[in-house]
Formats: sequence, structure tokens, C-alpha cells
Amino acid sequence: MENASSVKEFILLGLSGNQSLQKICFVMFLFFYIIIVAGNLLIVITVISSQRLNSPMYFFLCYLSFVDVCYSSVIAPKMIADFLVENKTISFVGCIAQLFAVHFFCCTEIFILTVMAYDRYLAICRPLHYTTLMTRRACGRMVIGSWVGGFMHSAVQTLLTIQLPFCGPNKIDHYFCDVHPLLQLACTNTYAVGIIVVANSGMITLSCFFILVLSYIVILVSLKSQISEGQRKVLSTCGSHITVVILFFGPCTFIYIRPSSNLSEDKTVAVFYTVITPMLNPLIYTLRNEEVKSAMKKLWCRTVGAE
Repeated sequence: MENASSVKEFILLGLSGNQSLQKICFVMFLFFYIIIVAGNLLIVITVISSQRLNSPMYFFLCYLSFVDVCYSSVIAPKMIADFLVENKTISFVGCIAQLFAVHFFCCTEIFILTVMAYDRYLAICRPLHYTTLMTRRACGRMVIGSWVGGFMHSAVQTLLTIQLPFCGPNKIDHYFCDVHPLLQLACTNTYAVGIIVVANSGMITLSCFFILVLSYIVILVSLKSQISEGQRKVLSTCGSHITVVILFFGPCTFIYIRPSSNLSEDKTVAVFYTVITPMLNPLIYTLRNEEVKSAMKKLWCRTVGAE
């Protein structure tokens, strides 16, 4: 059996082999990526520049938008460029680096979404203790914890994959390097590794999803009593968060908590959490939030006025 160094590069089969469809996809996904970068960076700049958006909710939203830009930038540029070329190759080192970055940013986003749910729980169910519990230092530690958790998860997934022998074939039925497609290319029995990969991803995804669901159940139960107008305003932001959670966790859960059996199906579903959700996040959080829209208008007026 040859070792992993026998494969120097992989060939990505992409979303489709249809040349005409690839040209359409190039235009469409390029447009999506521009919206992702512009929309999320606009949120980051707005939150940083606005004195009114200094609450923990917007602090976390700023980091969520930053992670979305990083996450999509790891996948989208390569995918978009591959729509225009026939030979969609990626080096072995580049493939492993992309795998690490994808899981790093994806897991970090999962943890940040969970932290945002905890923030909403405290704001609505324990308003008198909110400012004491959600201090700037506490928020900073939660964000750092999210990054560290994402790094640890990604390190496990990457180390499990990189130690496998790859001796051909080298065609990946996907548009980016992920664990499941690579496991199918390894020239050894990957059953045990596959179980560990699914257990690792499943534990994180399901535990965070459980916390999210529990948080909103407690919030909804607390609404049986009369709430103040201020709490109603805080509650209105939950709808946006729940929408993002469903769009992100649904596809992630479908792919990562089970052994992969149909890669063509998986890569279609992956489009939702790698491209669609990061693109919709800015729209979801701004269209339903008057404070963010107002801050964006003021930022625009200051920018135009300065010119």
C-alpha cells in the first residue's frame, strides 16, 4: 500500500459537468459571493462605527458576519473559478488546508449562533441580571471560546483525514474538499474513522442545536406572563435568529450527523450552508431590525456628506 504522498493533487468534479449550466452558475454564484462579502462587511462596519449598536447582541452579530465572510471566501472563489475551467484541480496541501478552514469557520459559526441564543435567553428571561452577566469581558470570552472550539473541532477532523493513505483515484465528487468525499477516496478501511468523524460533528451539532431549541422553548414559555414593551423589542430579534438557525443547522445536520452515502445529494445540500445562508444573513438581520437600518442610513449619510 502506498502512503498519502502518492497523491499530489485532487480533481474536483464540481456541482455539474454541464458546460452551459456551469456558465450560468458562474454568473449566479459570483453575484451571490459579491452580496455575501458586501452585505456582511457592511454589517461589520455599521456595528463598529455606530455608538448605538453597542449591546452584546450586535457584538455577536458583528463576529457572525465576519465569520460568514471568511467561511464563504474559503469555498466560493475556488468554486466560481472552477466553473470556467475544465480541469478543476487542487493540490493535496491546498485540499487539506481548505478542509481545515471550512470546519474551523463552520464550527465557529455554530458556537456563535449558540451564544446568540443564550444572549436572547438572558435578555428576555433574566432582564434584571442581563447587564451583570453579559459584560464586555464575558462576551469577549464567549467569542474566544467559539474560535477555540472551532479550531479544536477542525484539528480533529483534519488530523483524522490527513493520516489516511491516498493512492488513487483522486476525483472528489464535490465542489470543495470535505471529510466525507475524502474518506471515500482513501485506499484503506475508513469505517472507524468515519464513525469518529460523524460522532465528533454530530456531538457538536446536536448539542448546540439542543441548547438553541431549549433556549427558545424557555423564552416562549416565559411569554405566558405579561411582558414589557422593552422585552417585546428584544423578542422581535429572536425571529431573525431562529430563521438563520434553521437555514444553517438544517443542511449541516443532514450532512454531518450521518455517514455519507450520496455525495451528489450532499454537495447540493451543502450549497445552502456554504453560500445561501451567509448571503441571506445580512438581509435577515437588517430587514427585521430597525436599529441596524437606522445605523446604516446614518453611516451612508456620513459617508456621502464627507465626500
